[in-house]
Amino acid sequence: MDASMINKIQKASDYASQPERATFNNLTVEFHGANSNHVVCLDRDGWSCSCAGFRAYEICPHIMALEILFKPLLKRRPVPYAPGQNIVSDVEKANRYSQETDRIRINSFDCHFEGYNKNHQVTYNEGVWTSTASFFAQRGVCSHTMALEKILKGFVQPVRAQPVA
Repeated sequence: MDASMINKIQKASDYASQPERATFNNLTVEFHGANSNHVVCLDRDGWSCSCAGFRAYEICPHIMALEILFKPLLKRRPVPYAPGQNIVSDVEKANRYSQETDRIRINSFDCHFEGYNKNHQVTYNEGVWTSTASFFAQRGVCSHTMALEKILKGFVQPVRAQPVA
């Protein structure tokens, strides 16, 4: 391992301790609920979920759990409770789901990352990472992707560095 890679690994550890540096612009998650699987999405217009609760109330325990888990990366107010929603039950489910992280797999995201020297876009799509960082173009990994891998550990597949030629 060369000195520049060691430097990026150290910087990634620093960044990972500051998850608020990253902001999800788009997010797609596969959620294994208690009764069935759902797809939960976030885009500039807000959240959506394939579950019946979302169709009825535009909020559900799946979204509430993701708001708990990824709060530093969301930079938005939580979705408000809806009239007629079973708030007690949904809050209990959301808290339980946020502890049962094996239910959740991130399929894709697009993220704005505030680096020390420059801001970058980082994307993830079914295990494939990209970053606008020049180091990523050279190595297939950078401090931003490594930091997000640490922050999102268990929710995403690891980034794979390319060997130096």
